[in-house]
Amino acid sequence: MIDELDVAFEEDAESRGSRRGTRAGKGRGKSAVALTMTLLLFAALGGGVYFGYTKVRSFFVAADYEGSGSTPVEVTIRKNQSLTEIGNELVEADVVKSTKAFTEAADAEPRSKNIQAGTYVLRKQMAAKQAVAQLLDPNTRLSKGVTIPEGKTAKQTYQLLSKATGIPVKDFEEAAKDPVALGVPDWWFNRGDGKQVSKTAEGFLFPDTYEFDPKVTATQALRTMVDHFLTVTGDMSFADEVQKNRKVSPYEALIVASLSQAEAGIAADLPKVSRVAYNRAYVKDMPLQFDVTTNYWLELNGKDPKHSGNLLKKEMEDPKNPYNTEIVKGLPIGPINSPGKAALVGAMNPTNGPWLFFVAVDKSGKSAFAVTDAEHQKNVQKACANGINLCGK
Repeated sequence: MIDELDVAFEEDAESRGSRRGTRAGKGRGKSAVALTMTLLLFAALGGGVYFGYTKVRSFFVAADYEGSGSTPVEVTIRKNQSLTEIGNELVEADVVKSTKAFTEAADAEPRSKNIQAGTYVLRKQMAAKQAVAQLLDPNTRLSKGVTIPEGKTAKQTYQLLSKATGIPVKDFEEAAKDPVALGVPDWWFNRGDGKQVSKTAEGFLFPDTYEFDPKVTATQALRTMVDHFLTVTGDMSFADEVQKNRKVSPYEALIVASLSQAEAGIAADLPKVSRVAYNRAYVKDMPLQFDVTTNYWLELNGKDPKHSGNLLKKEMEDPKNPYNTEIVKGLPIGPINSPGKAALVGAMNPTNGPWLFFVAVDKSGKSAFAVTDAEHQKNVQKACANGINLCGK
């Protein structure tokens, strides 16, 4: 009996041992699979983390090219463009890969605030840092600036533009024959005083510094200047203000601005000279007697302008001069130059006063203003005493 139990026990133990061994073998297999799955899981998680990192990183690190670029390309930077706007231009031309890369590179370069308007020879697919450096290198800039000072006549302006661009003066003269085609709205040539209108580009070529593309035409250059004039006067509400407050047409006010630009020796006198023009033309209905209109006519006829004290009576009273203000009442038929913003403001908001006369009394150009001719003659004598060539006039 005992022997049978021992045998059964041994068989059972052997059987259990066999079953335990089987379970132990399956456990080792599962562990291996689990380990493999765990490693794969970590690998997947690691890849996901890396992928996520690169995606997040792309939101913070601007896309950029490397190196100095490849194919040359011309890019035009316009006046007063922001760094973001410049960056957009460069992306459009495929010079830089992203606007963000350019603005970051520009922000890191203090001189970037000195990037000038103009046309530049850059390269496609440049590192943003390289693009900034090229824009600061004057040797990459093709177009050159031309400055048109305030008070320059159209004829003088064409000469300055010709010198800067190489375009013949006659091309500018031809392009200016139709100011409406250049962008001047036709209503600008209306007058409320019933006088003749000189429908030219005179007065509409706003004085400023311009950057023209090397391939610019005469028509394009003049259109740019006219557009600038319209922008400046539009921002000032010039047309609305002079019609409302001065009761004159914008064209008449533009004529006054050009007269004061030519006559005033210092900026502070611009509003006063404009007041004299309005008083004489509209309040007293008398000739302006502004010598500058005689000089303008002389220039139009190819003659050199003269100092007021040297103008001849026959020149000042020339009946063939449509700009005559010596014996003809009211404003002349058109502007005589391109007035700057200060002169436009002066014509829009002239200083209040009853003055009818003025004369430069010192070499700085400062004028003395008078209501009566007697007061004016005293100022003339003061001017003579200060060495201003008016004695005997």
